[in-house]
Amino acid sequence: MELDETDKKLLLFLQEDCKQTTKELSGKLGLSVTAIYERIKKLENAGVISKYVALLDKNKVKRNFIVLCHVKLTQHKKEFVLQFEKEVMNLQEVTECFHVSGDYDYILKIGVRDIEDYRSFMLTKLTTLQHIASTHSSFMISEVKNTTAIVL
Repeated sequence: MELDETDKKLLLFLQEDCKQTTKELSGKLGLSVTAIYERIKKLENAGVISKYVALLDKNKVKRNFIVLCHVKLTQHKKEFVLQFEKEVMNLQEVTECFHVSGDYDYILKIGVRDIEDYRSFMLTKLTTLQHIASTHSSFMISEVKNTTAIVL
């Protein structure tokens, strides 16, 4: 789907606050409410907008101890990769998982309460997954940038 400048502006406004009304958006973009509604529906139907979510404050929900955990599998066999990916999907502490190139096979972003909570997660959940050869953990010192917006 080819996006015009109005679509790009609309998407930026929706990423900033998706609870804006079509009336508010029409005022910002100089289009009718109907035109805004139709553009949003078009973007949803094309899969450009995949879902709407609420972003939580990690501090207020006590999940502000952020860990980046690098995981290496024992082998790169297809069944090992698929098994690991299936199992990691069930770990609620893991908010993001990337299959990567380099020394490790995966990078997991994990949010827990504190170091003790992370130790418990490692011992009772992560290390019980099959086919993990090794892990390497880095702990967040401070958050410099965190955005969900994609600027087009």
